[in-house]
Amino acid sequence: MELSWWNLIPTYMDGTAFSLGGFEVKWYGVMYIFAFITAYLTIMHVNKKEKLGFTKDQFDSLFTWIIAGIIIGARLGYVFFYKPGYYLANPTEIILPMSHDATGWHFTGIAGMSYHGGLILGTIFTFIGLKKNKMDVWKGLNLCFMVAPLAYTWGRFGNFINGELFGEATTSGIGMWFPQAHDSPIEAPILHHPSQLYEMTFEGLVLFLLLYNARRIPLLKDKMPCLYLMGYGLFRFFIEFFRMSDAHLGRNDLFGMSRGQTLCSLMILSGLIWMIFLIYKEKKAKVNEK
Repeated sequence: MELSWWNLIPTYMDGTAFSLGGFEVKWYGVMYIFAFITAYLTIMHVNKKEKLGFTKDQFDSLFTWIIAGIIIGARLGYVFFYKPGYYLANPTEIILPMSHDATGWHFTGIAGMSYHGGLILGTIFTFIGLKKNKMDVWKGLNLCFMVAPLAYTWGRFGNFINGELFGEATTSGIGMWFPQAHDSPIEAPILHHPSQLYEMTFEGLVLFLLLYNARRIPLLKDKMPCLYLMGYGLFRFFIEFFRMSDAHLGRNDLFGMSRGQTLCSLMILSGLIWMIFLIYKEKKAKVNEK
């Protein structure tokens, strides 16, 4: 099989951004910085454009809470959602970038971050940060959830550069040869869906544009958290069919779903129930006003 430049893109990239001595800094980690900067600048722009009344000092403090919540939550989410048994047996590896075996300690880096864990604890910490800084909680949550997909785009791009979290094998020309798949030599390649790019596009850029424009619709303007949960959940649920599931989990959840699909189903259901509740509450308030 003759490979095109597209099929070979993963071979042109090195997941290492730079090295400090013997310590390698991966692009995925750098993308977290890009993500937070993008979210911060976008929020500041919308705040100024729409005259929401928040100050720079409030946002500076709020983002400290958001960053802490997302990073801690993403790590703990991976531990409890994907490998609870392993980390219960090796608790030090939850926070230490080291593993231990019969030959001693080895530097491994902290591997494994869960989007859903980051979402849960990030939302909780955002709520706390808004309260601490005396900011309108619902207005602040709407703003944060609207820009979340734009920040998320960087994370999936980082996964792509690292050549990780690739998709299922495919014979389609859209597939790519990922060296980290370790399932074929380049002379007889097995291609995989670049599912990181699918997620970057739909769960990131497309979802952001949908939410940003939905703010022009009076009924939806203040329901960004609900729309985000449903939108991300739907996009991720279907993309999971192309994304390779975790080897130790497979597609063994309810109805043959992957763990990601299970968690996304809960997101969709939560967002829908939340939306219905808010609309009902608004209609009831209008009736009482009459």
